[in-house]
Amino acid sequence: MVKEFEGRGFWAVVLGGSSGLGLASAIKLAEQGMNICLIHRNSRTQMEAIEASFRQIRAFGVSLTTFNLDVTRSESRDIVIKKLAEVKADTGRVRCLLHSIAKGNLKSLSGPENALGTEDFLLTMQNMAISLSDWTAALHQAGLFADDARVISFTSEGSSRAWKYYAAVSAAKAALEAITRSIALEYAPFGIRANCIQAGVTDTLSLRKIPGSEALKTHSINRNPFNRLTTPEDVAKVVYLLCKDEAAWINGVVLPVDGGEQIS
Repeated sequence: MVKEFEGRGFWAVVLGGSSGLGLASAIKLAEQGMNICLIHRNSRTQMEAIEASFRQIRAFGVSLTTFNLDVTRSESRDIVIKKLAEVKADTGRVRCLLHSIAKGNLKSLSGPENALGTEDFLLTMQNMAISLSDWTAALHQAGLFADDARVISFTSEGSSRAWKYYAAVSAAKAALEAITRSIALEYAPFGIRANCIQAGVTDTLSLRKIPGSEALKTHSINRNPFNRLTTPEDVAKVVYLLCKDEAAWINGVVLPVDGGEQIS
């Protein structure tokens, strides 16, 4: 099997890659010969299952570097940047920065108890939107991006629709799309392309935390032309496609990856 990125010394920096879309994408890119730097935040009790996924990535014969850190902290970025700078001379630069952070607050705006407040919005926005700008800037300033690099993030239909308990995440996703467009514009002279993938409803741990997620899944299956949910692997294949040389002229878009779910 010919691997797309084998021997090219590329790295993917995956933010939030221990499960769901981020992990599936890391596995797909590793399968195609891309080295993986994966930043996640998990407890000790969660790590046994996660380590099994890490072994799967290493089995493709690529380098895997992992960090159990808070991605929003500048100290965390410094640690990762220092490590990547050490390996850059031997194995190349960052082809892909993949943002897959799903840390946010799912509360009702109207309460009556424990209503969504300013701190909830700020935490959600910092994790799910602003961190993309922070990491793009840090990698660029350190000179770690490849000459042709891809910044990819995950948004949802909720960025433009109102779902109960989703207000903070919805605001963050809308901001994420705006930040992506600005990255696409302002970093283009440096060879960096930036795009959002709008994944269809996918049965992940993050989805299951949303109140009413079972009804949302049923509704999505019924409106999807293929009568099924999107899978993490569906999305991972498009991450891989956007990293290919042939995708270099795709920049600044929100790309639906949902089997046509949004058309009905």
